[in-house]
Amino acid sequence: MKPSDPTAASRPRVAVPATPHGQPLHCDVLIVGGGINGCGIARDLSGRGLGIVLCEKDDLAQHTSSSSTKLIHGGLRYLEHYEFSLVRKALQEREVLLKSAPHIMWPLRFVMPHDRSLRPVWMIRAGLFLYDHLARREVLPASQTVDLRRHPAGTPLKAAYTRGFVYSDGWVDDARLVVLNALDAQARGAAILTRTRCVEARRGPAGWEATLVDVEGRRRAVQARALVNAAGPWAEQFLREHAHQRGTKALRLVKGSHIVVRRLFDHPYAYIFQNPDKRIIFAIPYEGAYTLIGTTDVEHLGPIGQAHIDDGEIAYLCEQASRYFARPVRPEDVVWTYAGVRPLLDDASGDPSAVTRDYLLELDTTGGAPLLSVWGGKITTFRKLAEEAADLLGPALGVRTPGWTEGAFLPGGDLSAYIGAPQRPDQDFERFDAELARRHPWLAPAMRRRWARAYGARVGLLIGDARGPADLGEEVAPGLPEAELEYLVREEWALSADDVLWRRSKLGLHLEPPQREAVERWMAARLDPVHGGLTESPAP
Repeated sequence: MKPSDPTAASRPRVAVPATPHGQPLHCDVLIVGGGINGCGIARDLSGRGLGIVLCEKDDLAQHTSSSSTKLIHGGLRYLEHYEFSLVRKALQEREVLLKSAPHIMWPLRFVMPHDRSLRPVWMIRAGLFLYDHLARREVLPASQTVDLRRHPAGTPLKAAYTRGFVYSDGWVDDARLVVLNALDAQARGAAILTRTRCVEARRGPAGWEATLVDVEGRRRAVQARALVNAAGPWAEQFLREHAHQRGTKALRLVKGSHIVVRRLFDHPYAYIFQNPDKRIIFAIPYEGAYTLIGTTDVEHLGPIGQAHIDDGEIAYLCEQASRYFARPVRPEDVVWTYAGVRPLLDDASGDPSAVTRDYLLELDTTGGAPLLSVWGGKITTFRKLAEEAADLLGPALGVRTPGWTEGAFLPGGDLSAYIGAPQRPDQDFERFDAELARRHPWLAPAMRRRWARAYGARVGLLIGDARGPADLGEEVAPGLPEAELEYLVREEWALSADDVLWRRSKLGLHLEPPQREAVERWMAARLDPVHGGLTESPAP
């Protein structure tokens, strides 16, 4: 794979010139939206030599892109809706992504207990056969049938479930995936502006004139040759209210909610459960001590940025999980929840769970300067979406540089300086963690493992010349030294305790309220942080 190290000599660097406030900022492309699609497009276009400015009104991945089920998957259930093209595209991307960032993504085996009252065995086997063969696999093993009376995944289940089906997909730290794309874009010259809203965009024959306003109310003019609308759930609203476009696509906003409970099983498998309403939910090992259960599909009718799980969704997820687990899952077992709004293309489907998860890229050059709008999508296909977006937009700007991301590492993903040539992504990470332990035996094992997962080969930026725990500074909260907080502020756009505890990490789930407050005080003392509206509900 190609390196993603910012020091790589071959890296194209077309930096957006820094200008003082009050002076227009000139760029090739202004991207509105700092979720996975916006940051993925910024990375791809920057790597093709274009000058990019990306603005995000909140934190990176603050909304939909940090509220997924954390899966890199083809979408087994989409086969029933005949979405073969979407599933194939997603299946092709799984191993591309796993190889690009083995620290934040890894293979995961899923167990589907067979419920005789729902789908018949032949249907499941046919679906898994397609799932195994719609795209080439090099890393992920094929599906198989197992006897749950003997398989470790059968232990926590009700005795009635004796047969199961096992297949492969992948896990991803979704919020960190967004940050890594932003880091790579920035290293290639892009300007990443968080807590900065695009309040006005006017189209001319030769370009766009936009006005950005940061969280302190300071205004900045941007002149761009093209505009990319990657505002996710706000895409339609942004076009109408801020870019003054008419006749936009219709989005269907569907809320997906998740619950987190104390660990329900000790083995490394995840579960996919079929429900009587023809939907599915997942139960996934999460953060070591927990199990993640989700998701729902409910029409979202409230404010776009304020998605919260309701009592009915909690009851639904508990009820469906309890159909399978021998120990019932009850609402009082829930220790944390999060919810996000998926911006799906409105295909007039009556069932929210049946609305297509595929995306549409709409390039409009009829009104003057190019306007590219991103409609829909899912996290698994973000890289392909970004590549197709760059392929569409590049010729309109006179740039025909080919795509480059398929064989490239994301920041931190190239572990060769620690382990030599890559072999298998999952094994490479374990070798990396072992080498990190050998080089820095003084690192506490739990923190070392967390750092290895979060930062990969960039972990050296945190450790620096440290020779012991004292060199990392004060431990602001258990397992969270000042060196890490300084890194996240300096390198990863963290401006609040919530950025650190719920998106750059999930430490908030493991800390007590006084410990989280200590992080808030540390950030406030240095940054006067700005708190955005979280999709997560506070941990108890």
